[in-house]
Amino acid sequence: MINTAALEKLSDRDKKHLWHPLTQHKIHSEMLAITKAKGAILIDEAGKEYVDGISSWYTSMYGHCHPYILEKVGVQMQRLDQVVFSGFTHEPAVKLSEELIKILPENQEKLFFSDNGSTATEIGIKMALQYHFNRGEKRNVLLAFEEAFHGDTFGAMSVSGLSVYNGPFEDFFIEVERVPVPTTDNIEAILAQLQVRLEQGGIAGFIYEPLVQGAAAMKMHDAVGLDRMLSLLKEYDVLTIADEVMTGFGKTGKFFASDHLETKPDIMCLSKALTAGLVPMGLTTCTQQVYQAFYSDDIAKGLFHGHTYTGNPLACAAALSALELLQTEEIQENIKNIISWHKQFDISIKNHPKVASTRQLGVIYALDLNVKMERYGNLRDKLFKHFMDNGVFLRPLGNTIYILAPYITTKTEMERIYGAIKSALELV
Repeated sequence: MINTAALEKLSDRDKKHLWHPLTQHKIHSEMLAITKAKGAILIDEAGKEYVDGISSWYTSMYGHCHPYILEKVGVQMQRLDQVVFSGFTHEPAVKLSEELIKILPENQEKLFFSDNGSTATEIGIKMALQYHFNRGEKRNVLLAFEEAFHGDTFGAMSVSGLSVYNGPFEDFFIEVERVPVPTTDNIEAILAQLQVRLEQGGIAGFIYEPLVQGAAAMKMHDAVGLDRMLSLLKEYDVLTIADEVMTGFGKTGKFFASDHLETKPDIMCLSKALTAGLVPMGLTTCTQQVYQAFYSDDIAKGLFHGHTYTGNPLACAAALSALELLQTEEIQENIKNIISWHKQFDISIKNHPKVASTRQLGVIYALDLNVKMERYGNLRDKLFKHFMDNGVFLRPLGNTIYILAPYITTKTEMERIYGAIKSALELV
């Protein structure tokens, strides 16, 4: 019997039943079928190769299908695949907690597992609100940056400031007040306004993307100013929640963006590169002080949040092997190389008439085009097609082109990315 499905293209079969994220299917009906990936390379069903210039949304930082990670997860798969994490524990989760604590900011003590970045921030928000509730204080307001993005679940959407994602749901959000990101020009005004607001009371927590706002087109802000904001907030017992879902695990040149700051967060949210892109997992970590507010003879004061795949052993095994790789001399040297290559590329392109501005932190590089564009408009689509035609997977955010390639990307592969960007400037 002839297998008719095998004769159809994957991209055609896709159209029958699948609904893709961040996609208006009436306008964008075609999906590119990827059949294989290795290192920094994606391969489509026609056999064409693409350099993955964004690590598949900042996850596969050690490259796709890394043999060491596959080996470790394969071994774990033969021993324990899944078990409920309520009332049970297992070696991969315990070992991961021990190893993560070694590199997390020194004030972090407790780890709460979930299964993606949105839920990691959702749990951080719930921790902050319930922390004050458990202590008998009424604090219902959260602070967040302008143009923040923290995920797509309801709490995460509430603290996100990008209306393109939030529009139909805003009537259902928790109460959030916004503050500008700090710069050398505005920090004194921010602190003065913040002081006045804090004295009025009611603020439970402040959630922030430290130093880099990913979905806001890799906008970068002042570490000194952020430090001063965090210090002031702590004076009023406002819990600080660092959303390091994007920035975590080496991307900023340190293990975490919070390592660039003197004032450490009370709560941290982790995902994406945590498991090297192999399987989903989220983590929300916190201080002992936060944990103690939930530690009680009163069962209702516990954190009643859980996911079926919380602490999944395979995800823990992937995360453990990724942590090992991150701390190797080879990966740390690769990170330094990419940082250096970006700096050289920046020198060659920053004065181009089509480039309005450039910025870099660690392996994260971004440039703004000197042209107005819609976030998901025609020119953005034209740029995306240009990159794919040139064998490079980059995903522009409006008029911002950014690079966040795997740590194992070779200089030749990176030059291919740089070349595609340079030739794209002729299109705008």
